Amino acid sequence: MATPTRYFESAFTFLEAFPAWAPDSRRGRMGFTNGCFDILHPGHVAYLEEVRELCDFLVVGLNSDASVARLKGPARPVQNEAARAAILLGLRSVDAVVRFAEDTPQLLIQDLQPDLLAKGGDYTPSTVVGRDIVEARGGRLVLLPFREGNSTSRIVARIKGSRGVTME
Repeated sequence: MATPTRYFESAFTFLEAFPAWAPDSRRGRMGFTNGCFDILHPGHVAYLEEVRELCDFLVVGLNSDASVARLKGPARPVQNEAARAAILLGLRSVDAVVRFAEDTPQLLIQDLQPDLLAKGGDYTPSTVVGRDIVEARGGRLVLLPFREGNSTSRIVARIKGSRGVTME
């Protein structure tokens, strides 16, 4: 039997496949986080591992290519959404990736109804989209410490400037 995909184009396709694909996992806590994840760096990896430790099943909401371009500018993303999803799914901490086309994951969070919503420490509770949805049904928001020194924008700037880490 072929392994079912863990990359989904929408919450609908994820929710339709989920019961047959991972029925025991939903009995536990579904965690959710989101982002562009354009160039995966050690800060992303550590963050996703920390989120996964807080839940039984981690779904990552991935901004579509058009969404990333609107949020980060026309030169982004550097990698397309299929490549970004494949890289995320290569991590042990990530159980599924669901793409969303909007600029925020509000609708995706509403559809998925996760038990845990996680964001980095560069957010405050009042700035986290979807917090109200998760907390209204007894879930919780977790803000994990932001790791200084890890920045996709800084990596992109180094590449554009033909500089390696020793030339910063």
